[in-house]
Amino acid sequence: MSALDRLDRLDRRYTAIICDIWGVVHDGGQLLPGVIDRFKQFKSEDRKVILLTNAPRPASTVQAHLDQLGLPRELYGAVSSSGEAGIAGLLELGQPVGFIGTIEDRDDLLRRGVEIVEEGFSEVACTGLDERSDNPEAYRTRLQALAERGVRMHCLNSDRVVIHLGNLEACAGALADIYEAMGGTVTWYGKPHRPIYEHARRLAGDPPLDAMLAIGDGLQTDMLGAARFGIAAVYVSHGIHAGEPVPADFAARYGLGGWAPILTVEGLA
Repeated sequence: MSALDRLDRLDRRYTAIICDIWGVVHDGGQLLPGVIDRFKQFKSEDRKVILLTNAPRPASTVQAHLDQLGLPRELYGAVSSSGEAGIAGLLELGQPVGFIGTIEDRDDLLRRGVEIVEEGFSEVACTGLDERSDNPEAYRTRLQALAERGVRMHCLNSDRVVIHLGNLEACAGALADIYEAMGGTVTWYGKPHRPIYEHARRLAGDPPLDAMLAIGDGLQTDMLGAARFGIAAVYVSHGIHAGEPVPADFAARYGLGGWAPILTVEGLA
Protein backbone atom coordinates (compact mmCIF):
# COMPACT_ATOMS: atom_id res chain seq x y z
CA MET A 1 0.00 0.00 0.00
CA SER A 2 1.42 3.40 -0.99
CA ALA A 3 1.85 6.28 1.42
CA LEU A 4 -1.06 8.15 -0.19
CA ASP A 5 -3.25 5.04 0.05
CA ARG A 6 -2.47 4.99 3.76
CA LEU A 7 -3.40 8.67 4.01
CA ASP A 8 -6.66 7.87 2.20
CA ARG A 9 -7.31 5.24 4.88
CA LEU A 10 -6.22 7.33 7.84
CA ASP A 11 -7.20 5.93 11.23
CA ARG A 12 -10.60 7.31 12.21
CA ARG A 13 -9.38 8.18 15.69
CA TYR A 14 -7.65 11.25 14.25
CA THR A 15 -10.51 13.75 14.39
CA ALA A 16 -8.39 16.91 14.66
CA ILE A 17 -5.95 17.62 11.82
CA ILE A 18 -3.37 20.29 12.72
CA CYS A 19 -2.07 21.25 9.30
CA ASP A 20 0.87 23.43 8.33
CA ILE A 21 0.23 25.97 5.56
CA TRP A 22 3.45 26.98 3.74
CA GLY A 23 4.85 23.98 1.87
CA VAL A 24 1.76 21.84 2.50
CA VAL A 25 -1.27 23.93 1.53
CA HIS A 26 0.44 26.53 -0.69
CA ASP A 27 3.83 27.79 -1.82
CA GLY A 28 3.12 31.47 -1.26
CA GLY A 29 1.57 32.00 -4.70
CA GLN A 30 -0.75 29.08 -5.39
CA LEU A 31 -2.44 26.13 -3.71
CA LEU A 32 -0.47 22.92 -3.98
CA PRO A 33 -1.88 19.93 -5.88
CA GLY A 34 -4.63 17.97 -4.19
CA VAL A 35 -5.15 20.25 -1.20
CA ILE A 36 -8.82 21.01 -1.82
CA ASP A 37 -9.68 17.36 -2.52
CA ARG A 38 -7.80 16.20 0.58
CA PHE A 39 -9.55 18.75 2.78
CA LYS A 40 -12.91 17.75 1.30
CA GLN A 41 -12.10 14.17 2.24
CA PHE A 42 -11.20 15.17 5.79
CA LYS A 43 -14.48 17.06 6.11
CA SER A 44 -16.49 14.12 4.76
CA GLU A 45 -14.86 11.96 7.44
CA ASP A 46 -15.84 14.43 10.20
CA ARG A 47 -12.27 15.49 10.84
CA LYS A 48 -11.73 19.13 11.83
CA VAL A 49 -8.81 20.89 10.14
CA ILE A 50 -7.00 23.63 12.05
CA LEU A 51 -4.40 25.47 10.01
CA LEU A 52 -1.25 26.16 12.01
CA THR A 53 1.33 28.53 10.61
CA ASN A 54 4.51 30.28 11.64
CA ALA A 55 3.58 33.23 9.45
CA PRO A 56 4.36 36.40 11.44
CA ARG A 57 0.97 37.90 10.61
CA PRO A 58 -2.46 37.99 12.29
CA ALA A 59 -4.73 35.01 11.65
CA SER A 60 -7.15 37.27 9.78
CA THR A 61 -4.42 38.31 7.32
CA VAL A 62 -3.42 34.69 6.77
CA GLN A 63 -7.05 33.77 6.14
CA ALA A 64 -7.48 36.60 3.63
CA HIS A 65 -4.47 35.27 1.71
CA LEU A 66 -6.00 31.79 1.68
CA ASP A 67 -9.19 33.34 0.30
CA GLN A 68 -7.19 34.90 -2.53
CA LEU A 69 -5.59 31.55 -3.34
CA GLY A 70 -8.98 29.88 -3.52
CA LEU A 71 -9.14 27.71 -0.41
CA PRO A 72 -12.82 27.61 0.69
CA ARG A 73 -13.27 28.60 4.33
CA GLU A 74 -15.79 25.81 4.88
CA LEU A 75 -13.01 23.24 4.45
CA TYR A 76 -11.15 24.22 7.63
CA GLY A 77 -12.14 25.27 11.11
CA ALA A 78 -9.72 28.04 12.01
CA VAL A 79 -6.22 29.49 11.62
CA SER A 80 -3.67 29.73 14.42
CA SER A 81 -0.67 31.88 13.54
CA SER A 82 2.67 32.63 15.14
CA GLY A 83 2.02 36.29 14.37
CA GLU A 84 -1.18 36.26 16.42
CA ALA A 85 0.67 34.80 19.41
CA GLY A 86 3.52 37.27 18.95
CA ILE A 87 1.25 40.30 18.76
CA ALA A 88 -0.39 39.24 22.02
CA GLY A 89 3.03 38.96 23.63
CA LEU A 90 4.13 42.37 22.36
CA LEU A 91 0.96 44.06 23.59
CA GLU A 92 1.47 42.51 27.02
CA LEU A 93 4.83 44.28 27.26
CA GLY A 94 3.05 47.63 27.46
CA GLN A 95 5.97 49.51 25.89
CA PRO A 96 7.26 50.57 22.46
CA VAL A 97 9.43 48.10 20.54
CA GLY A 98 11.92 48.23 17.71
CA PHE A 99 11.20 46.39 14.49
CA ILE A 100 12.92 44.18 11.88
CA GLY A 101 10.87 43.08 8.88
CA THR A 102 8.93 44.28 5.88
CA ILE A 103 6.84 47.43 5.65
CA GLU A 104 3.77 45.25 5.19
CA ASP A 105 4.45 43.31 8.38
CA ARG A 106 5.16 46.55 10.25
CA ASP A 107 1.78 47.90 9.16
CA ASP A 108 0.11 44.73 10.45
CA LEU A 109 1.60 45.28 13.91
CA LEU A 110 0.68 48.96 13.94
CA ARG A 111 -2.92 48.15 13.03
CA ARG A 112 -3.10 45.81 15.99
CA GLY A 113 -1.88 48.46 18.42
CA VAL A 114 1.83 47.61 18.72
CA GLU A 115 3.84 50.83 19.15
CA ILE A 116 7.04 50.82 17.07
CA VAL A 117 9.94 53.23 17.58
CA GLU A 118 13.31 53.69 15.87
CA GLU A 119 15.49 54.13 18.97
CA GLY A 120 15.49 53.86 22.73
CA PHE A 121 13.85 50.42 22.83
CA SER A 122 14.77 47.36 24.91
CA GLU A 123 12.62 44.88 22.95
CA VAL A 124 12.56 44.32 19.19
CA ALA A 125 9.92 42.54 17.11
CA CYS A 126 11.33 40.48 14.25
CA THR A 127 8.92 39.28 11.59
CA GLY A 128 11.60 38.40 9.04
CA LEU A 129 14.01 39.98 6.59
CA ASP A 130 13.21 43.39 5.15
CA GLU A 131 13.22 44.78 1.62
CA ARG A 132 16.90 45.70 1.73
CA SER A 133 18.38 42.19 1.78
CA ASP A 134 17.21 38.59 1.58
CA ASN A 135 20.47 37.26 3.05
CA PRO A 136 20.47 36.73 6.84
CA GLU A 137 24.25 37.27 6.97
CA ALA A 138 23.74 40.88 5.86
CA TYR A 139 22.05 41.62 9.21
CA ARG A 140 24.99 40.69 11.43
CA THR A 141 26.19 44.23 12.14
CA ARG A 142 22.71 45.41 13.04
CA LEU A 143 22.04 42.38 15.21
CA GLN A 144 25.39 42.67 16.98
CA ALA A 145 24.58 46.25 17.97
CA LEU A 146 21.25 45.14 19.44
CA ALA A 147 22.87 42.23 21.30
CA GLU A 148 25.48 44.54 22.83
CA ARG A 149 22.66 46.73 24.16
CA GLY A 150 20.91 43.72 25.71
CA VAL A 151 17.80 44.08 23.54
CA ARG A 152 15.44 41.11 23.65
CA MET A 153 14.25 39.86 20.25
CA HIS A 154 10.68 38.65 19.81
CA CYS A 155 10.78 36.22 16.87
CA LEU A 156 7.32 36.16 15.32
CA ASN A 157 8.20 33.43 12.82
CA SER A 158 10.37 30.58 14.05
CA ASP A 159 10.71 29.11 10.54
CA ARG A 160 14.25 29.32 9.22
CA VAL A 161 13.19 29.01 5.58
CA VAL A 162 10.02 28.52 3.54
CA ILE A 163 9.42 27.72 -0.11
CA HIS A 164 8.00 30.78 -1.87
CA LEU A 165 6.96 30.21 -5.48
CA GLY A 166 9.40 27.31 -5.72
CA ASN A 167 12.37 29.11 -4.15
CA LEU A 168 13.82 28.91 -0.64
CA GLU A 169 13.28 32.14 1.28
CA ALA A 170 14.86 32.95 4.66
CA CYS A 171 12.58 33.77 7.58
CA ALA A 172 12.80 35.43 10.99
CA GLY A 173 14.03 32.21 12.61
CA ALA A 174 17.26 32.47 10.61
CA LEU A 175 17.92 35.92 12.12
CA ALA A 176 16.98 34.71 15.60
CA ASP A 177 19.50 31.85 15.32
CA ILE A 178 22.25 34.34 14.47
CA TYR A 179 21.14 36.59 17.33
CA GLU A 180 21.23 33.79 19.90
CA ALA A 181 24.67 32.70 18.66
CA MET A 182 25.85 36.27 19.38
CA GLY A 183 24.57 35.97 22.94
CA GLY A 184 21.30 37.80 22.33
CA THR A 185 18.08 36.79 24.07
CA VAL A 186 15.15 35.57 21.96
CA THR A 187 11.50 34.95 22.82
CA TRP A 188 10.18 32.48 20.25
CA TYR A 189 6.57 32.25 19.07
CA GLY A 190 5.00 29.54 16.94
CA LYS A 191 6.08 26.00 16.13
CA PRO A 192 7.72 24.02 17.69
CA HIS A 193 6.81 25.79 20.92
CA ARG A 194 3.94 24.55 23.04
CA PRO A 195 1.64 27.63 23.30
CA ILE A 196 0.65 27.65 19.61
CA TYR A 197 -0.30 23.96 19.84
CA GLU A 198 -2.36 24.60 22.96
CA HIS A 199 -4.19 27.36 21.08
CA ALA A 200 -4.76 25.07 18.08
CA ARG A 201 -6.12 22.38 20.39
CA ARG A 202 -8.61 24.83 21.88
CA LEU A 203 -9.69 25.86 18.38
CA ALA A 204 -10.27 22.17 17.59
CA GLY A 205 -12.55 21.78 20.62
CA ASP A 206 -10.01 20.38 23.11
CA PRO A 207 -9.76 16.86 21.69
CA PRO A 208 -7.61 14.25 23.49
CA LEU A 209 -4.02 14.22 22.32
CA ASP A 210 -4.37 10.81 20.70
CA ALA A 211 -7.12 12.24 18.45
CA MET A 212 -4.81 14.93 17.08
CA LEU A 213 -2.62 14.56 13.98
CA ALA A 214 -0.14 17.16 12.72
CA ILE A 215 0.74 17.44 9.03
CA GLY A 216 3.79 19.46 8.04
CA ASP A 217 7.00 19.73 6.05
CA GLY A 218 9.34 21.20 8.66
CA LEU A 219 11.51 18.91 10.78
CA GLN A 220 12.58 21.59 13.30
CA THR A 221 9.08 23.05 13.48
CA ASP A 222 6.20 20.74 12.49
CA MET A 223 7.71 17.38 13.42
CA LEU A 224 9.55 18.54 16.53
CA GLY A 225 6.54 20.54 17.71
CA ALA A 226 4.16 17.61 17.27
CA ALA A 227 6.51 15.24 19.06
CA ARG A 228 7.04 17.55 22.03
CA PHE A 229 3.30 18.20 22.28
CA GLY A 230 2.68 14.46 22.34
CA ILE A 231 0.73 14.00 19.11
CA ALA A 232 1.15 11.94 15.95
CA ALA A 233 2.34 13.48 12.69
CA VAL A 234 2.52 13.01 8.93
CA TYR A 235 5.73 14.30 7.36
CA VAL A 236 5.46 16.00 3.95
CA SER A 237 8.88 15.36 2.48
CA HIS A 238 8.73 17.47 -0.68
CA GLY A 239 8.44 20.82 1.08
CA ILE A 240 11.39 22.75 2.48
CA HIS A 241 13.49 19.59 2.81
CA ALA A 242 13.13 18.80 -0.91
CA GLY A 243 12.56 15.07 -0.62
CA GLU A 244 14.87 14.34 2.30
CA PRO A 245 13.60 11.64 4.68
CA VAL A 246 13.34 12.11 8.42
CA PRO A 247 16.90 11.55 9.70
CA ALA A 248 17.43 8.21 11.41
CA ASP A 249 18.70 10.00 14.55
CA PHE A 250 15.93 12.62 14.65
CA ALA A 251 14.25 11.31 17.82
CA ALA A 252 17.56 10.69 19.59
CA ARG A 253 18.87 14.14 18.66
CA TYR A 254 15.95 15.86 20.39
CA GLY A 255 15.32 13.38 23.20
CA LEU A 256 11.98 12.19 21.80
CA GLY A 257 12.26 8.54 22.78
CA GLY A 258 10.73 6.28 20.16
CA TRP A 259 8.63 8.98 18.47
CA ALA A 260 8.49 9.00 14.66
CA PRO A 261 5.97 10.26 12.09
CA ILE A 262 3.25 7.69 11.39
CA LEU A 263 3.61 8.35 7.69
CA THR A 264 5.77 10.17 5.12
CA VAL A 265 4.15 11.53 1.95
CA GLU A 266 5.50 13.74 -0.82
CA GLY A 267 2.41 15.97 -0.68
CA LEU A 268 -1.32 15.76 -0.04
CA ALA A 269 -1.94 14.24 -3.47
